[in-house]
Amino acid sequence: MKLTLKFLPLIIIAASAEANATDGYFTHGYGVKSQGMGGVGIALPQDALAAAANPAGMGLIGDRVDFGVTWFRPQRESELVNTAGGSKFFDGTYDANDTENFIIPEFGYNRQINSNLTLGVSVYGNGGMNTDYKNGIPLFGSTGSAGVDLIQVFVAPTVAWKLTPTQTVGASLNLAYQRFEAKGLQGFAPASTSPSNLTNNGHDNSYGAGLHLGWIGQINDVVSLGASYQSRTYMSKFDKYKGLFAEQGDFDIPSTYGVGIAVKATQQLTLAADVERINYSDVASVGNASLSNLGNGLGSDNGAGFGWRDVTATKLGASYAYSDALTLRAGYNHSTQPIRQTDTLFNILAPGVIQDHFTLGGTWVLANKSEVSLSYIHAFEEKVHGNGSLQGFGGGEANLKMYQDSLGIAYGWQL
Repeated sequence: MKLTLKFLPLIIIAASAEANATDGYFTHGYGVKSQGMGGVGIALPQDALAAAANPAGMGLIGDRVDFGVTWFRPQRESELVNTAGGSKFFDGTYDANDTENFIIPEFGYNRQINSNLTLGVSVYGNGGMNTDYKNGIPLFGSTGSAGVDLIQVFVAPTVAWKLTPTQTVGASLNLAYQRFEAKGLQGFAPASTSPSNLTNNGHDNSYGAGLHLGWIGQINDVVSLGASYQSRTYMSKFDKYKGLFAEQGDFDIPSTYGVGIAVKATQQLTLAADVERINYSDVASVGNASLSNLGNGLGSDNGAGFGWRDVTATKLGASYAYSDALTLRAGYNHSTQPIRQTDTLFNILAPGVIQDHFTLGGTWVLANKSEVSLSYIHAFEEKVHGNGSLQGFGGGEANLKMYQDSLGIAYGWQL
């Protein structure tokens, strides 16, 4: 594991780059190969990032190192209509793209200890959200820039065991890091239990841990099945923002679970599908309704959140070995809508409305047997129109819109 220990500090620092995500605020897939196939990975491990989707996958990839980076460009916009009792005083379209280019690195290392036991580590951005309104949001009382910046990074040491030649299980310890900043929310100070810890306090850090378990069964030479469960990741609180997030600054990372299938349809063609559930509503700061809980005081146990529903993400992917040197990939990812029409006001800060993604990718094997992989993801424009979203703020509606593109490149090799 010397290679891992040497590069791990650099990867953790690099992975702190700011990011947005697509299945709610989680990324649609982990690793450039998976990203090019709609994010599938529960039953189809392809590189040393496999533990992010299913820890059991590390038991099937052999000795391997992978580095990657993704350029991510989300476009977010909010619209206020018929505000201030119909006077339209705050009406306007607000662009949240003063910061719009993000770099998201990834790293994986895996070592086969013996024929049954594998140890490895995967380092990746779990997700995040970012909005940057250069001219502020007048309804929020901001006179300068406004928005939020959240990143989540996982470092996942992983062990995998082959129970039988066809049955593999795995476990990861998810060591998590979060960084958050909010600015331009002065207008909510009267509703906060701690106004001095509401906004404009710079970045705050949070740390925590959780558990990720997985299984992959090779049913026959054609079909593999997988299942994965990731516990809630319990995080230390954002003390600088205990007057914003429910439960005095708590922002745990929600649990997830999913199942997957991979089918080797022909010698060249592999098809895969995953279904994943992300339990956003279990975390009060994310799942608590916004307007109906605002009267309880921001930062209180029952304080307002973003009102997010749980998300089900369906991922479909295909991989075609065009030749010994070239593999082509394509995929589609659809997630249910986390944001209710009644909760669009707070989600001006976190407009994670994206639902549909189209992906392409490929891998080229070089003369020295190392690999270069590429991915492209387009998340189609999605809108959520408010319905009763400004009750208590003079009436009117807040509407959200977002689309995004990303390009990824990775380099990996078998040891």
